[in-house]
Amino acid sequence: MSYSFDEPNLVSSAGLVPVMRLAQQAGLAQLAQQMVTVANTGADKGANAGAKISSLVAGMAAGADSIDGMDLLRHGGMTSLFDQVYAPSTLGSHLREYTHGHVKQLAAVSSRFLARLGTQTPLLPVGPLAGHGEHMVFVDIDDTVVEVYSPKKQGAGIGYNNTRGLNALLVTASTAKAAPIIIGQQLRKGAAHSVRGAHKLLSDSLATLGRLSGQNAAVVVRADSAYYSAKVAKAVLANDAQLSVTVPLNAAVRKAIATIDQTAWQKIEYTQAIRDEHTQRWVSAAEVAEVDFTAFSSKPDAADHVTGRLVVRRVPEKNLQKLAATQGQLFATYRYHAFFTTIPTTVLDTVAADKSHRQHAIIEQVHAELKAGPLAHMPSGRFQANAAWLVAATMTHNLMRTTATIVGGALARARALSIRQKIITVPARIAHRARRLIMHLPTGWKWARAFTRLWNTALSPPPQESRT
Repeated sequence: MSYSFDEPNLVSSAGLVPVMRLAQQAGLAQLAQQMVTVANTGADKGANAGAKISSLVAGMAAGADSIDGMDLLRHGGMTSLFDQVYAPSTLGSHLREYTHGHVKQLAAVSSRFLARLGTQTPLLPVGPLAGHGEHMVFVDIDDTVVEVYSPKKQGAGIGYNNTRGLNALLVTASTAKAAPIIIGQQLRKGAAHSVRGAHKLLSDSLATLGRLSGQNAAVVVRADSAYYSAKVAKAVLANDAQLSVTVPLNAAVRKAIATIDQTAWQKIEYTQAIRDEHTQRWVSAAEVAEVDFTAFSSKPDAADHVTGRLVVRRVPEKNLQKLAATQGQLFATYRYHAFFTTIPTTVLDTVAADKSHRQHAIIEQVHAELKAGPLAHMPSGRFQANAAWLVAATMTHNLMRTTATIVGGALARARALSIRQKIITVPARIAHRARRLIMHLPTGWKWARAFTRLWNTALSPPPQESRT
């Protein structure tokens, strides 16, 4: 057995053809060309922004996690399938020309690109929650530290997890039927506090969501205690959304918890819970209850005060001796986890609100996907180049989610890695016949039907207009 790299008509990522046709139909290159005004400072560094951004997205979709990885687009017969395939050095030079203003322009491209992807397939299909008639879109905000290994990278610092890196703040949107898409992103210094600039990004993200969904669905913004802020609450409510945010156990919260009647606690489905079919109740150590609460009441401006519900979950404290030595009797038996919400009781009762809020952890799935893909590295030493890389990564994520939605079936909610392995990185041999390109794909490919569904959606000619 031997080998040689001598076949010019092979490609390793034939699935990029329908995927990038979706991007073309959504106007990715056109939007970037029109809106990103990077100056041409020589060697065409700023020229052809549309084609270069498209190349970055295509490379990330194929699995590139660094500038050097963009060479995935330049092998075998790839130049027969795509034109303007740029060298990694050219793409890196382009990103290094970005300023803060150019990153904002690219973020605007991302917002409009997402809205256009939403016209190709419903990215956020809504339906009634289990046991409830309300249709909801859940918006989650959280940050993550992308580790870097050189202190020379601009903006690198020790983040909240004691890791040197850059801080990526993301806003996602999902429904009970749809996996999360990214509706907002911002790269910050590694030592940035989680809530820094969150209210502004939320406002922009909710505006993007408004252009995308086009459906009569309630919007609920979920966040952890780092985002328990009057500015964040004001941004959410100003955009006609509801808030569900974890609260720190400060004196006001503890005082409110103390007023909850012991008969108000309800057993819930939780870790190691058992359903008693005879009584139709949960046998569980965890319980929930709620009490009326005014958030941010310590603010001098009454306009900052927000009335709502304080939903509290309690579980037995296992280390009673240690806890009793440091706290009063109220917290000597239970550990309390509370969140504040403006969702009316008529929409979600106590148990449903608690379950919904705990699903905020879905944003960690997005963090994991990005870190297993394009955010495995921050490729440049320049902060704004990395900020632009983050925006390109979010556009790629949304393009992959569009692909998964179109493919449907078992892959409709699949993660990016699965979509890449089963739909995108399909090997093919290119043949030329009667002035047409034909891709010969492997026989016995298990996901051939899903690939065909994507191909027909992306490359079928538009329906002819009826003539009278």
